[in-house]
Amino acid sequence: MAGVLKLTQPLLLGPLWQRKSRRTSVSVIRPTQNSSTSASTTEAEQPKPTFAAPPNFKPPEPKRFGVRPDKTWDVIGASLAFFFRFGTGTFVSGYSATFVPANEIPPDQYALEVFGGRKLKETAKVGPRPEKPIEIYEFESCPFCRKVREIVAVLDLDVLFYPCPKNGPNFRPKAAQMGGKQQFPYMVDPNTGVAMYESDDIIKYLVGKYGDGTVPFMLSLGLLTTLTAGFAMIGRMGRGSSYTPSKLPPQPLELWAYEGSPFSKIVREELVGLELPHILHSCARGSPKRQILYQKTGLFQVPYIEDPNTGVQMFESAEIVEYLRATYAV
Repeated sequence: MAGVLKLTQPLLLGPLWQRKSRRTSVSVIRPTQNSSTSASTTEAEQPKPTFAAPPNFKPPEPKRFGVRPDKTWDVIGASLAFFFRFGTGTFVSGYSATFVPANEIPPDQYALEVFGGRKLKETAKVGPRPEKPIEIYEFESCPFCRKVREIVAVLDLDVLFYPCPKNGPNFRPKAAQMGGKQQFPYMVDPNTGVAMYESDDIIKYLVGKYGDGTVPFMLSLGLLTTLTAGFAMIGRMGRGSSYTPSKLPPQPLELWAYEGSPFSKIVREELVGLELPHILHSCARGSPKRQILYQKTGLFQVPYIEDPNTGVQMFESAEIVEYLRATYAV
């Protein structure tokens, strides 16, 4: 008989430093045609820099479970979040896993190879899918933002992230202009016109609209959620919170990743620091998007990045970070 592991309620948690009051701010906006694709914050035409991959650039070969020696401590630091958050952001809601003989899985179907000639077949229960990506203004080292990123992984949503690092010239001012204050995270749903602050309210909205209406246990613990979300970032020491001068690309990058992955975390920190808007294709354990990436590339591994501005597509977190710096930092 096949062994079955079921997690009906993935683990999650919450806020920490930029929330003073608990007043809810909700507004309804009229979606705009280019709200999910524009990376520009001004209407005026400005000189547009050209973008190309670094000279002699060649995407690296993916290495499963490999850590480049000079990045060992980065990965260890990013991995601490798993223990503080009890795996929050690692599993999609309704996660279920079954061990099956390897020969029962077709070669074009994704399944995790384990041991003894067996594979792990993973599924989950996802709710209604938004037609357009949810838009979120946030930054990596904010625990309130982390909590919202965790529910994104649980609900298996695609999100257009507008990074708002400290001193960032583009999206931090834009969020303040749109919502009336510099407070993060700030969410805009172009499918409904709803816009709001407050991580708890954003979570309730997302689970109500795109989930089963139930806030996961680990995101409902109040102060304990806040504290552990903050502790989860200890190993990264504020990475992904300050702006690095960069060139703003005309199109958002696309990132296949999920909040619970330490390798994905390292890449996300760089995207935020460089203030690079990006569409996250969240693909935590149980996500049907794992099969999509498997069909696109012939394997599943995260992070995987697609840059429509240069045509580059690549795996390997350390090399992705180097590519982003070489291409966009000034």
